[in-house]
Amino acid sequence: MAVCCEDNEHDPRAKSVEEALEIILGASVPLSESEWLALDTALDRVLARDQVAASPIPAWPNSAMDGYALRSSDGDTPRQVVGSSFAGHPYVGSVAPGQAIRIMTGAIVPEDCDTVVPQEQTQRDGETVHFTSSIRAGANIRGIGDDLAQREVALPAGTQLRPSQIGVLASLGVAEVEVLRRLRVAFFSTGDELRAVGGTLRAGEIYDSNRHSLLALLRRLGCEAIDLGRLPDDPERIGNTLRHAGATADVLITSGGVSVGEADYIAELLQSLGSVQFWKMNMKPGRPLAFGRIGQADFFGLPGNPVSTIVTFYQFVAPALRKRMGCRAPWTAPRLRLPCATPIKKKPGRTDYQRGRLLPGPDGLQVAPVKTQSSHILTGMAQAECFLVIPAESGDLPAGTMVDVQLLEGMV
Repeated sequence: MAVCCEDNEHDPRAKSVEEALEIILGASVPLSESEWLALDTALDRVLARDQVAASPIPAWPNSAMDGYALRSSDGDTPRQVVGSSFAGHPYVGSVAPGQAIRIMTGAIVPEDCDTVVPQEQTQRDGETVHFTSSIRAGANIRGIGDDLAQREVALPAGTQLRPSQIGVLASLGVAEVEVLRRLRVAFFSTGDELRAVGGTLRAGEIYDSNRHSLLALLRRLGCEAIDLGRLPDDPERIGNTLRHAGATADVLITSGGVSVGEADYIAELLQSLGSVQFWKMNMKPGRPLAFGRIGQADFFGLPGNPVSTIVTFYQFVAPALRKRMGCRAPWTAPRLRLPCATPIKKKPGRTDYQRGRLLPGPDGLQVAPVKTQSSHILTGMAQAECFLVIPAESGDLPAGTMVDVQLLEGMV
């Protein structure tokens, strides 16, 4: 059974997840500046304009199978084999009644033929081919434009180029593509207790894991990540860094310093240097979360607990970055509905993002929370394959309850 380890009472001053996301996305303006890139350097970039097929794909009828191309009107009678057609080396000549040609997958089908019979349904006797099943007109032929018609939009503007989209552009003969420039995202961590990885810790110190998590998350999205390092709890240094980043970056992210402790300066500085929309959330983990603007940059002040940093990034920062990058909607992660394999402990009041794993069940996939749900234990996040999204009004859930699930990883 998953046990919640934090107070889960509702704070009337805090934003709900839905309210916060609406505000954040409403303030996120897509990029407009673009650049041209060679196709093989455009992975993860966002198309600046529609990509249209200049000619149909495929441009000629071709065989979907290895076999024999023939006229279906001749029926099931044996045919005389008069030639061959290979991909890149089409058969030249006509195919008369009573004749057929040997044809390979992808090869052009002669104009005289309207059917391809797979070789598994044939028997060859010298130059004569016999058929072991009935011939069906039009079988196993890929028609002109089956994939894309001429002038059809192959990929719309706002498409983020994953491997399959790169392949589509290559199939169109595109060597260079116009994409939106990379979104510039600056980030830094705050806290006197933080030390660089690889060093030796003294009493009370911890390694700065949040900056490395944020760098990885930003790179996964395809952003230009600008690492501003880790800063001590010094209002002057933090303020100067905020001003500089607000003048040069599109988005600025900090981790730590947004709660109500004596050394938490981010929310106060944000109010004096820019504007703040909100700084509290009715969610768990991640109650202290500031959103606003400094200079030209949208600002996210994420909580310092490492799990809270990652959860709030996935739920709020990533959708905003996708919109600002120019990606097409939807910007939020899709959800599945799966039964929970174990009971879940929860107090009403805050939307809960419990870290979970997918498990095989008697009727398909089910989900269960990982053992540790504390927001300071990063190994629980590392073990997770998904989030269980449990609404604010929900209390304890018995095993078998259907819950919303967000998968953390795609296939590529």
